[in-house]
Amino acid sequence: DKAYVPTPAEHIANVITHGIWVLPSAYGSFNLVSRSTSWSQFWAAFVYGISLILCFTVSTVFHSVFYCGRNWPLKEMLHRGDRAMIYVFIAASYFPWLVLKPPPSDTWPSHLWWLIWVLAFFGIAYQQVFHEKYKSLETFFYILVGVGPSIVVLHYKALGPGEDQLKLGGLLYMLGVFFFKCDGTIPCAHAIWHLFVAGAAFIHYNAILNNLYS
Repeated sequence: DKAYVPTPAEHIANVITHGIWVLPSAYGSFNLVSRSTSWSQFWAAFVYGISLILCFTVSTVFHSVFYCGRNWPLKEMLHRGDRAMIYVFIAASYFPWLVLKPPPSDTWPSHLWWLIWVLAFFGIAYQQVFHEKYKSLETFFYILVGVGPSIVVLHYKALGPGEDQLKLGGLLYMLGVFFFKCDGTIPCAHAIWHLFVAGAAFIHYNAILNNLYS
């Protein structure tokens, strides 16, 4: 499970494939906030939007510093931040749906909106303690936190037309995990993973925009 060191071309690809989405994510987030007509919509848009921007920004800055290869303490800090943002973005992606289209209040899944954040917190804590160790187990936790709650959310069939988009985006994330684990085996595997993340995030953003802020 030793960390793979990308080639110069792979470094550049890693920077570009998330860097090009920083400004669009900021614009999209502002669009959601500007469409908000209630405090619930505003906070859902704010939390989701900030996490969307940070997901691409932290990743881009980390890969840029990694490419320069000079400030290793900063690189290490950003790497930890990059991995932590995965958990934050997972939780934040659920947030608008669970706040604006929550499960019935008399059922335990109505508490899912904060339970997901608890899972994300423990995921971040695990990742910080065991950074770059047990990497396959770490990936399993990402999948568990990402997929587990969706089974409950989709069970209530309250998402309307956005459900198919959520499933498609989730499928892209899952397919992307294959490339996430193929660094050093498939050329530019991590950059390909970035493209899957961007594609899935775009689909999920449009689902939120069209179903919760239209």
